[in-house]
Amino acid sequence: MEFLLAAASAIACVSNPAALLDANRQATLLSTAAPETVVSRYRTRDAGLDGEATVTVDRASGMYIEESRSGPVGGTEGFDGTGAWARDLTGFALPQDGGNKRPLAVSEAYRNAGLWWRDDRAGATVESLGCDRLRITPKGGTPFEASFDPQTHLLRSVLEQTTFGHSAEVRYSAYAPSNGLMVPQRIETITDGDEASSATMDLLEAKPAAALGSAYYAMPVKQSSDWSLPGSGRVVVPFRMLNNHVIAEIKVNGRGPFPFLIDTGGHEIITPWLAQELGLTAVGQSKSSGAGEKTVTTGYTRIATLDAGGAVMHDPLAVVLDFSPLDVEGIRLGGMLGVGFFERFVVTLDYGAKTMTIIDRTRFAEQERRGAGAPVPFTFYEHMPQVLGSIDGRAARFNIDTGSRSDVTLTAPFVEKAALLSAYPGAVSVTDGWGVGGPSRSTVTRATMLTLGTVNVCGPVAGLSSARRGAFSDANYEGNVGSGLLKRYKVTFDYGNRTMYLASLRNPDPDTALADRAGMWINGAKEGVQVMDIMTGGPAASAGLRNGDVIERIANVRVVDRSLSDWRSYFKLVPSGRPVALLVSRGGDLRKVAIVPAELLPLATCDDRQLALSGPKS
Repeated sequence: MEFLLAAASAIACVSNPAALLDANRQATLLSTAAPETVVSRYRTRDAGLDGEATVTVDRASGMYIEESRSGPVGGTEGFDGTGAWARDLTGFALPQDGGNKRPLAVSEAYRNAGLWWRDDRAGATVESLGCDRLRITPKGGTPFEASFDPQTHLLRSVLEQTTFGHSAEVRYSAYAPSNGLMVPQRIETITDGDEASSATMDLLEAKPAAALGSAYYAMPVKQSSDWSLPGSGRVVVPFRMLNNHVIAEIKVNGRGPFPFLIDTGGHEIITPWLAQELGLTAVGQSKSSGAGEKTVTTGYTRIATLDAGGAVMHDPLAVVLDFSPLDVEGIRLGGMLGVGFFERFVVTLDYGAKTMTIIDRTRFAEQERRGAGAPVPFTFYEHMPQVLGSIDGRAARFNIDTGSRSDVTLTAPFVEKAALLSAYPGAVSVTDGWGVGGPSRSTVTRATMLTLGTVNVCGPVAGLSSARRGAFSDANYEGNVGSGLLKRYKVTFDYGNRTMYLASLRNPDPDTALADRAGMWINGAKEGVQVMDIMTGGPAASAGLRNGDVIERIANVRVVDRSLSDWRSYFKLVPSGRPVALLVSRGGDLRKVAIVPAELLPLATCDDRQLALSGPKS
């Protein structure tokens, strides 16, 4: 019994924050002569790839640079005490001022410097979570939970919310003395509580160095020059609007062209069928998610060229991912041009003329900028442009996502915090999107006014997300603006100057700002379109349609004679109250059904063309 009591005493619970942090300081600091800078080199294992990482930390302030390389995949993140930045697989460095990226960097620097050991905790709020666990919120940082080993008092793990609805638990183990400190020889990161996501870093060496100064940790100025344009410095490429998506024809390694989605919200992607056709080999495994709540497995491949009408990206790294199956998009996509494309060029998407103009960044002159439309500044939330705005008087941060078909989707935390379900009592619950994460359900309503910078947007259709996982569960932005809204404009993206320009169109597409009038979500099928989701009490439900039904004829027209995009648009434009005859296949039987479209949302009560915009019309 005496032995048991002694053992219990040796690992007595420490819940007092001051006592716990003092014990951690004594356990960690072996010498008062710890170096000003520590440069640590690690062997890494992540996404099925082996690699190396180098982490340079300023011990006094916590400023850092983390560089990693695993096979073809490389990335760098840094914080110079003022600004956070990142260089991902695109090769370009972007300042990280959007979402919670800077607060995340502040919290990492706080931990790097051990600022919790100071008597004033460097202005942080520290709360006990029970035995050997604290919740710490650094000044200007994100909150995190820190757990300490009850025997050694060394840091055992940190848990915090990261970006786009994800969480990360970082585990520290196998401590050993190094440069006057007890240092973990292994660091393991678990994403979203999934042990299969484990990414490990094993310490190879840690070298002391003199202080390097904040300039060393600042974002690099020099950017990649791995692109080319004709002598004119610009090209014009036609595109199609399918399902409110911008689809352009792109050559890959000199072959094609193939239909690609143009997406400010994504990376460069090659779909598996095209990778196989071109003989491209994917390496590694990673997890991707999107608007839906599912995740999918991806790999990486190196491409010689991506050619958009003469605007060429040389040697880009692409994700291999089936991000938009044939039944969802209605066509077999070859891939996506994403952030790497927009970083290298100034890009104008003229939703009226259906053209994409790709311009040399150095030749996008002041006169052209002044004529491009109303300037809307943006920051970056990882790879996403993020603008300040509002919706019906509520301040909001909007991600600009040309790959979304919606007008605007408001995130679940914003919906809850602003009590939007009560604010919009006429909203209806539907599936309003389908992406890499699967179906995306929202309660859809008609907002009165949305602003992007100084630009007023009349009566957008707004989805009120209820997601508990995925990008729309993220509290670090309030809404995602898609091409459903952007197609009212000619839009120019200048990533180098972090500015978007909006010039309103005189004659936007006829289904602009309209909502579905059938109360169902349809995907493509061999014999027509398949009903995937039905709104409770809506026209489709009243007509007796069920999930899984295949509609073969609409208004006596064979469904296969038109595109999936055309039929989705049809059910926005079809007059309310006028019955539409359907021929439906269910379980091998054909039946005739009449659906009566209805105005599920009120129409907009204003007109963009009546609003005063600080820029020209197109």
